[in-house]
Amino acid sequence: MPSSPAVIGVDSSTQSTKAVVVDASSGRVLATGRAAHTVTGTAGARESDPEQWWRALAEAVARALAGLDARAVTGIAVAGQQHGLVTLDASGRPLRPALLWNDTRSAPQAAALTAKLGAEGWLARTGSVPVASMTAAKWRWLCEHEPRTARAAAAVRLPHDFLTERLSGTAATDPGDASGTCWYSPATGAYDSGLLDLLELDAALLPAVAPTGATRAGSLTAAAARELGLPEGIAVAAGTGDNMAAAVGLGLGGQGLLDHPVVSLGTSGTVFAATRTRPATAALAGFAATDGAGVHLPLGCTLNCTLAVDKVAALLGLDREDAVPGGEAVLLPYLDGERTPDLPHASGLLTGLRHATTRQQLLGAAYEGAVFTVLRALDALPRTGEDVPLRLIGGGARGRTWVETVRRLSGRPVVLPRATELVALGAAALAAGATTGEDPVAVATNWGGGTGETLPPVARDRAAWDRIAAALPAAGALGRP
Repeated sequence: MPSSPAVIGVDSSTQSTKAVVVDASSGRVLATGRAAHTVTGTAGARESDPEQWWRALAEAVARALAGLDARAVTGIAVAGQQHGLVTLDASGRPLRPALLWNDTRSAPQAAALTAKLGAEGWLARTGSVPVASMTAAKWRWLCEHEPRTARAAAAVRLPHDFLTERLSGTAATDPGDASGTCWYSPATGAYDSGLLDLLELDAALLPAVAPTGATRAGSLTAAAARELGLPEGIAVAAGTGDNMAAAVGLGLGGQGLLDHPVVSLGTSGTVFAATRTRPATAALAGFAATDGAGVHLPLGCTLNCTLAVDKVAALLGLDREDAVPGGEAVLLPYLDGERTPDLPHASGLLTGLRHATTRQQLLGAAYEGAVFTVLRALDALPRTGEDVPLRLIGGGARGRTWVETVRRLSGRPVVLPRATELVALGAAALAAGATTGEDPVAVATNWGGGTGETLPPVARDRAAWDRIAAALPAAGALGRP
């Protein structure tokens, strides 16, 4: 006989795919599987073959199911890296590698789009100002640099849309991930036809927008079931973007916590909060939450976080934890350009170097520079005073130096959620919602995904903060084309 009902949540990120099998009633993670991705490109280009994502999904699910009863699985959902541009032919096969969120070649197109409507015009219509990360800028880059590919496109998808369609045979997206395209309006809950005309993008190429990420997009096809070793016909949720899924996994949203800021330290660094306030500021991306109900997910995002600091550690020949505060040194690790601040052509900046500066201080300065860049966006989030705890998630949340640097530069209490794979856990809650009709935020809240150890505040290191802030104008001057 099958075991008690289970669901699968998939986190298809920039570097890898993770799949978790979760007991649908308790939220207990029964098993986890992983498979790596390859990212290619130089000089601002960052690309991946979408077929690789599908193979990695199948491999991760197979590893997670090893030793488990696959017949117990009742639903599956995918949370994917945001903003990536996937172009497909009429048979659903990729025409070229996907342009990823951290591909900065579309910076000129983003600037041109911003000039068309002005920052205020874009904020009013989409909640965001185009930057190189946004899918609209990538589509314009493709139209200008590879027009034959753009003309040949029979479908345009985001990464999680591509995988959801492979699972269910249905072209569907959700409000959360769609809100990162700059052709969808969170205010109206629909694609903006005027923006599609401006972008020269046919609405017929886009997937339908489901009401929420937990909406049942369809059923697992026979072909997908054979590849994944899962029962045919189980529920496939519409899914969402990775940041929206993390919010669900933490229990943030209309049926959960509102106005509680989250700091995520991964390949990118992000700060976000679920709120009913729709902010309109260029400092944030005005995303929608995936659970609907008039909830927004304003988010600030940086390009350079854990990978950039690990690169500095490798250059210095140090372990990533062999760091001390930077002293007089300031290191802004903008190794891939930067999104916040909008400096797509920037490179790393080191200043304040002295004879007495040690390697350990230089590594500490890289941590400080990365954390400072992420935390600057907190001030733009609505209703998040300094007494409100930060929920710290992502790979960096498991690193002692990352945690202590966030505490020292923020001066806030920090909550370390017990759940470690929050994006995949949030996707699992979406799968549960698609299966039972329950609200996924309420499901994740009952699972306890957002609970964990609370670390008290420490005295804020304002000297380090001010020292780094003083170096920003130099980074800006060097980061312009």
